[in-house]
Amino acid sequence: MWIVYLGLINLFLLIISLIFFMPKDFIKTNIKFSVIKNSLNKQLLFLIIIFIIVALQLIEVKFIDPGVTKWVGHDYANNIRGIEGNTVFWFSQHWTPAILYFFVIIYIGVYPFTLWFIPLYFLVCDQKKAMKSLAYGLLIIYLVALPFYLFIPVTNVYTFYNVHSALETVFPSVDTFFYSTTTTNNCLPSLHTAMTILIAYCISLTGNKKLKIFGYFVMTTVIISVIYLSIHWLTDVITGMIVALGAIFILQRYIKDK
Repeated sequence: MWIVYLGLINLFLLIISLIFFMPKDFIKTNIKFSVIKNSLNKQLLFLIIIFIIVALQLIEVKFIDPGVTKWVGHDYANNIRGIEGNTVFWFSQHWTPAILYFFVIIYIGVYPFTLWFIPLYFLVCDQKKAMKSLAYGLLIIYLVALPFYLFIPVTNVYTFYNVHSALETVFPSVDTFFYSTTTTNNCLPSLHTAMTILIAYCISLTGNKKLKIFGYFVMTTVIISVIYLSIHWLTDVITGMIVALGAIFILQRYIKDK
């Protein structure tokens, strides 16, 4: 049933996005094969970079991470707990149903929606600089994060404390799907945090005020959700912010309009 629910969430968000976020003259000027083809030709390299990174992530999760984690033989979540204590774990003991459902939907529904809709928006609206920034920003973030994921495994909070998953509470069995694209110990830095900051920045390059507000809303709620749902440690979130801001600094310095 969770597939149906997530499908409905994405469909609803797509309809809302088409109504409120697309340019007023989009239907007249952009929904033409020649326009989309021209935009695709200009942005093909950036799309290839994004697809390669996604493929590398899946390869790392499925084939590389298990062996390297066994070789490292240490869970650095113990070290992080020694610094943070039970700060994030506290939230799992004080969940409020309405708030819990809201943040689970943000985490498992709204965030994944932005991952496919925003690049699609950049493509069909011919936002080359935004797409270029997204591709190279994602590349920087992943290259920085990968050594941490491989050699500094950090188990997520609810798994470490052996408490019930907030995601499973709302969408039973969704963890099986979710952890087909990641692992329980790829937490430091928080990719959710880094990605939402990067996406919000890239959206700001388009000049679309409504979409920009949506981007910052998603960024804020996703960062709060990973803490409230007891998924990421505070250290994960802070390092995710640092990596994202570092990537944005590089992009602003080297990615030009032409």
